[in-house]
Amino acid sequence: MIIGLTGSIASGKSTVSGMLKNLGYPIVDADLVARLVVEPGSDTLSQIVQAFGPEVIQEDGTMDRAKVGSIIFNDPASRKILNDIIHPAIRKEMLRQREEFIAQGFKTIIMDIPLLFESRLQHLVDKILVVSVTEENQFDRLVERNGFTEQEARARIGSQLPMSVKEDGADAVIYNNGTLDETKKQLNRILDTWQASIEKE
Repeated sequence: MIIGLTGSIASGKSTVSGMLKNLGYPIVDADLVARLVVEPGSDTLSQIVQAFGPEVIQEDGTMDRAKVGSIIFNDPASRKILNDIIHPAIRKEMLRQREEFIAQGFKTIIMDIPLLFESRLQHLVDKILVVSVTEENQFDRLVERNGFTEQEARARIGSQLPMSVKEDGADAVIYNNGTLDETKKQLNRILDTWQASIEKE
């Protein structure tokens, strides 16, 4: 069984992903894959340099994320160019890791994909687990944790699909508004219901 884990910014998805990792589930992490595919010497990075110029590379040969971010942030056309380069590479590597875990005999595999719905990747998984939070809590966490201004926090929340849409598309939802213990209980209950297993075949 392939479980797609997703949420929104400051929903606590990374916390739940950490809980699953501690339980022993193999995890394909889209954020880690996104960093992996643009490592120095990668084909993806050379395509990015061709598209945006050598100034997006730092002295150590890594991609200057801040520079790339500033280029694409206010320019939809540049963002599309970047996404058209990066997204296929990320998908390919995620599928490679998933197949590797399957080959190793894992019965349950977690695919941690923050933009599962936005990128329309529902077909990659069997079950979708959404980590949800009230917009009020989401806003407070962004301001406290990330040091965002009110305007920045609202903009980040507004740039993603509403939580309600993600909840509607989920097979199960964890409401992460309480304590870590409450979140863990919800997670364990869902895993039991789905008969998820850390065992290998």
